Amino acid sequence: MAIGSMILIVLGLCLFEIISSIDNAVINAEVLSTMSPKARRWFLFWGLLFAVVIVRGLLPWAIVWATNSSLGPIGALTATFSNNPHIKEAIETSAPVLLSGGGTFLIFLFFHWLFIEPKSYGLRGERFFHSQGIWFYAVVSVILAILVWLTLKINPMMAFGTVVGSTAFFITHGFKQNAEQKEKELRSGKSKLSDISKILYLEVIDTTFSIDGVLGAFAFTLSVPLILVGNGIGALVLRQLTVGNIDRIKKYIFLKNGAMYSILFLGIIMLLDAFGMHIPSWFSPVVTFAVIGYFYLKSVKAANQKG
Repeated sequence: MAIGSMILIVLGLCLFEIISSIDNAVINAEVLSTMSPKARRWFLFWGLLFAVVIVRGLLPWAIVWATNSSLGPIGALTATFSNNPHIKEAIETSAPVLLSGGGTFLIFLFFHWLFIEPKSYGLRGERFFHSQGIWFYAVVSVILAILVWLTLKINPMMAFGTVVGSTAFFITHGFKQNAEQKEKELRSGKSKLSDISKILYLEVIDTTFSIDGVLGAFAFTLSVPLILVGNGIGALVLRQLTVGNIDRIKKYIFLKNGAMYSILFLGIIMLLDAFGMHIPSWFSPVVTFAVIGYFYLKSVKAANQKG
């Protein structure tokens, strides 16, 4: 892989990690405001180490290893940099299973946001879809049925990956709903959790939210080291935003829209790749920068008009 492509992929991963985790950063900032200074410092240091090394490092490695058990742990880590033809063949064979699952997860994530989640309306039609929230489950059920039917014709394991992707979405969705409820309780003062309990709670939530970024990262590359670097830098920047600039970030009201449309495009890219359509490695980062850049400029314009 050329150095230029690697740098572009890392930058794309970093941006995607930051934007897709804004909700996580907001929850972290709100809960941290209810904790002692010592507990906040502990979370920001050790929590960052956990977020980068354990979650954003071990999770993608574990996913690649799980879909390529014959490679072993070291082979799964260094697979994309290896010249071993056996390793390359194993990755190419298993990639559609991983990509079909990740793509399904991201597509479901986008439609949940479009139909159900509260939002600032950034594009024409968003208000209409939001008013039709009851159709979310019907839409994703039809999508799942179509994907399973198509993947069964190619490889039953791809169909299984698709189902696992949908299952992962509903599991993490449940945790996120609980996180939002807990955040409201903590802000209202109704919860009597200790600082240690709050730190553990934040780590669980951070892990849940990070799954979006980790699965989306596979639309950029299957290289675990690159995912670790890109997502790690993004997590570091996000922690800094959590500490000092979260209110400023909230002013850019369409950034979440940019994140979700990026997720839609990355999900489509993963599914196309899974079905054998070769997508160049530079395409995912370029699409991410373009989509998020558009909604960032739209946010700046809205903020200036409001100010």
